[in-house]
Amino acid sequence: MPYEPPTHTVERSLRATTGAKIIAGVDEVGRGAWAGPVTVCAAVTGLRRPPEGLTDSKLLTVKRRTALAVELEKWVTSYALGHASPQEIDDLGMTAALRLAAVRALEALPVRPDAVILDGKHDYLGSPWKVRTVIKGDQSCVAVAAASVIAKVQRDKMMAELGTDHADFGFAANAGYPSPVHKAALEERGPTPYHRLSWAYLDALPQWRHLKKVRSWGNGSGPEIEGQLGFDF
Repeated sequence: MPYEPPTHTVERSLRATTGAKIIAGVDEVGRGAWAGPVTVCAAVTGLRRPPEGLTDSKLLTVKRRTALAVELEKWVTSYALGHASPQEIDDLGMTAALRLAAVRALEALPVRPDAVILDGKHDYLGSPWKVRTVIKGDQSCVAVAAASVIAKVQRDKMMAELGTDHADFGFAANAGYPSPVHKAALEERGPTPYHRLSWAYLDALPQWRHLKKVRSWGNGSGPEIEGQLGFDF
């Protein structure tokens, strides 16, 4: 399906309205997975013309995405990755874990950005970062699209490596996301050390349900359910 290539429109707007010179595009991957970290990439691209075919990583084939990531890692001005572990996700909740991963990525850049373009409608980053949220920013903004591709390829590689000792779970193919192979392995073997133990999938595993972690919500809010998929897929 044809798609419009991403542009620098939002970045140009931020430069004009805020005076920002260094702008990072930020995107995450792994939010809805059962296993593995949530990974955030921060990419600074400037206003140069991007590599041909750049778009949201989910719109690319594995082969094209992998090749494009290699090209992007050389093309971007700078990029950095930040991760929040399954244990941190269980302890903090997804929103706080996303912020933790994003801050780690942004602070790992060689120069602190003046502003951030964040994919989606929710600002999980917050103060003191100057944030512009953009729905489908991974399709429309060059820096966010670049971050999307790099984050996806790097996390997929990480999950394949983690899966070498847990071949039955198929991490090399599903990257820790729900799949029939993943479900079958969970039912038979239970969660690995890389699984998120506060996730709803454990509710459907009677023999492993005792392992589920329940956080205490001291601030009076309810548990976060976004991305916490059960077995109904």
